[in-house]
This record gives sequence, C-alpha cells and structure tokens, in this order.
Amino acid sequence: MEHNGSYSGHNGSYSSHNGHVSLVGHGDNFESQTILESKDLDAWFGSHHVVKSVSLHFFSRTVSAIIGPSGCGKSTFLRCLNRMHEEIPGARAKGVVNFQGKNIYDMFSEPANVRRHIGMVFQKPNPFPAMSIFENVIIGLKLAGVKKGYVLNDIAEACLKQVGLWDEVKDKLSAPGLSLSGGQQQRLCIARALAMAPEVILMDEPTSALDPISTARIEELLVELKKTVSIVIVTHNMQQAARISDTTAFLLSGDLVEFGRTGEIFTNPRKSETERYITGRFG
Repeated sequence: MEHNGSYSGHNGSYSSHNGHVSLVGHGDNFESQTILESKDLDAWFGSHHVVKSVSLHFFSRTVSAIIGPSGCGKSTFLRCLNRMHEEIPGARAKGVVNFQGKNIYDMFSEPANVRRHIGMVFQKPNPFPAMSIFENVIIGLKLAGVKKGYVLNDIAEACLKQVGLWDEVKDKLSAPGLSLSGGQQQRLCIARALAMAPEVILMDEPTSALDPISTARIEELLVELKKTVSIVIVTHNMQQAARISDTTAFLLSGDLVEFGRTGEIFTNPRKSETERYITGRFG
C-alpha cells in the first residue's frame, strides 16, 4: 500500500511522508494541537503481525474515527494507545506513542499512570457487578488515593451530569450498576472514565451493542464531550463516523490506507480501497 504523497481539498490538507501523517485544516490548525500520535507502531499477537508501522496524529478536542473491516487491526491499534494491548498474553507492540510529546512506551512510564490520562471505554458496557452506581463512578479515584467523601461526591455528581445520567439515577445511587439499561450502563462507564479527568478517551465500538435511541444519545454525548476531551473511536458504522468525527483513518490488513478530514474521506477519498470500503463494496 502507498503511504507517500500529499493531497489538498476544500475541507483541509492531507500529507503523508514515509508513513508519517499530518493534517492542516483551513481555519483550524490541527497540526499545532496534536495531543496523541503514533510513530511506526507495530503490534503482534504471538507471531501474527496485526498492526504494521502505523503513524497517526490525533488532535486536541476532536473526535477521531478509525474505520476498517473486521480483523484489520483497528481495535488492537486503539489498545496500543494506552498500553492495554500488552495486558493480553503473547501480545507485544513496538514503536512510539507520544502523549503530549512524551513516549508512553518509555521504560519509565507506568501503564497505570498512562491510563489515568488516556482512558478507555469498551464495546460492551462493563460496570463492575459488585458495585453500586456511585461506586462505579469513583472507583478509579479511590484506587488513586482520593479519600475525602465530599470530593468523591462532587466528582461523581459532576461526571454523571456530564453524561446526562444524573437525573435518571440521583435517587438510586446505591443501586447496582448492572440494574441500569444497556445505554445507561455505557454512559455510566463513560462517567467512570471521565472521573479520572483524562485528556483522551479511547472508545472501542461503544454503541455496537446498543439500540438506536441509546446510540443516538451516546453520539450526542461524544460531540458535547469533545469540548473538553479528545476522543478516538473505533467504529464499524460508517454513518456514525460521518456524523460525529472530525477526522477519519482507514485501516486495512494492519496498514494505514488513508487519513484525513472526515468530510474528505467520505466524499473524495484518495485511495480506491477507501472508496470501495465506504461504499460497501467490501468489508
């Protein structure tokens, strides 16, 4: 696959040199707002090479979508961005992931500390089953050493309000997290991630298990959240990527095929593979 060249369109400019991708819009200088980037990132499961020298920039206060067919490496790539990939037996990664200019794979970087700054929301809502709604929100803070009750109360309320869940649960905070509906559970998991005040939240198909109404609420929430946090979302839903993301990256067989402003990717893709995928001709 080709990764060299450049392209300019009415929605922005895309360039790629030796796999290193940059994007500058007409009005928003995304290049000066890079918060997270991968450089020549590779990942394996045993001997299976899943992610192949992917270099990508993610920008502050945007929603970035990663699309591609099943098995293309997009979820593995996402997990490498906060060192979750290495938790799987036999999995390894090589390359650089810079967060605010510092490599999270530096030997002195603690994975737990990385994940305080780069949170994760998974495909299936996963409230802790033995914990109440309130406890699910503040568990990360307690593990980090926050003990003052009024601080935990204030943060829990603020985060539940931020995800639009407070009015629905304020009178039953002691109820189990699993007592909520699927859509509510996913918003609870987002609140749990927000409680740690991360700069970036990674989301692995967060609406794939939800009904259309719950999906719409999550999408509205993500558009609102990007005012304060950067979001990287893996999705199989082309309409979702087009609706909510500012930039889109297309992965195929572990390779980065194309990256650019979402409007350009969906209306004027440079690569024939991208066009075939977004028009449903494969994948």
